Amino acid sequence: MPASQTEPSPLAVPRGLAGVIVTDTALGDVRGREGFYHYRQYSAIELAQRRSFEDVWYLMFHGELPGRAESTAFAARTAGLRRLPPDVREALPAIARAGAVSGPLAGLRTALSLLGASAGFRPVYDIGADRRGQDALAVCAAVPTVLTSLYRLGQGLEPVEPRDDLPFAANYLHMLTGEEPDAARTAAVERYLVSTVDHGFNASTFTARVIASTGADVAACLVGAVGALSGPLHGGAPSRALDTLDAIGTPDRIDGWIRQRVLAGERIMGFGHPVYRTEDPRSRMLRSVAQSFGGPLVDFAVEVERRVEAILAELKPGRELHTNVEFYAGVVMELCGLPREMFTPTFCAARMVGWSANILEQADDSKIIRPAARYVGTPPPHPVPPL
Repeated sequence: MPASQTEPSPLAVPRGLAGVIVTDTALGDVRGREGFYHYRQYSAIELAQRRSFEDVWYLMFHGELPGRAESTAFAARTAGLRRLPPDVREALPAIARAGAVSGPLAGLRTALSLLGASAGFRPVYDIGADRRGQDALAVCAAVPTVLTSLYRLGQGLEPVEPRDDLPFAANYLHMLTGEEPDAARTAAVERYLVSTVDHGFNASTFTARVIASTGADVAACLVGAVGALSGPLHGGAPSRALDTLDAIGTPDRIDGWIRQRVLAGERIMGFGHPVYRTEDPRSRMLRSVAQSFGGPLVDFAVEVERRVEAILAELKPGRELHTNVEFYAGVVMELCGLPREMFTPTFCAARMVGWSANILEQADDSKIIRPAARYVGTPPPHPVPPL
């Protein structure tokens, strides 16, 4: 019987699986044409404005927002998981030295593997939902400690021990700077962290779920997600968006600089998104956060945004291009005193929660993700030539 009668022919799909539905999820969605995204049943932006990072973490893991007592208990529980096992802590200086050029995000991949091994993480296929949740909780709590320690060691500074008395965002800033966190800057960073917890089936989230579908342990899944995030086409680059502002330099150079790049077909960092066809809601919120600080950098960023959209409308009519999360995220983190090399690692610290929630959801399905590819090479069977 011909093969076509025994095997279903593979379907043609768009490049990059754009728009292809690969599974069902109860974690959230991105509605690009509306400029809206949500975690569970709540607007992500409204959560960023009204709830703590720990509350959103609880929501992603447990499916509902905590009450006051649950919120306090969960915050205390996660704070107690911030300290690293001795063997991981002792290895960090060597990891930092090895990653002197590549930075904390690359070092995190190694540290995550060691953390999973040190904690005795077992394949999610072999353990129950409670243990999977405990493993995921432990990693999400420890990652900020790893990232800030690697950064400080790379700068020739001693790591700062986490504090149990500080909420997630405040503790992160404390471990990064070694200083008492400022309330306004902590609130701004927390809004950014909440707004980047999850964002649909992006490349790193999908990577984490593919690995989880094999039954691998939580740390292995997260290592793969971090690897995907490190790619320049995915991980975003808030620091590169700031580099754009630096390259333009002054208001009188805005139009000439933008026109040159638009006409040359070059990408303007911090603008455009593969899903949103309107303004990125994260960018809109972070613009408001930046404007609450005010100052020359914010005024300049707002003017650059205005002129990019106006010049694009003139030179490329009909093409929608708006700021994405990178643009004002870079401005906000700069205003909050974060070093540029820690912009993407900070994003990663938040996204750990979203990745982990996706891993836990995927682990409930025992079916391995195994798509097909269409062969387009020389038709087989081809004679094997003799030597």
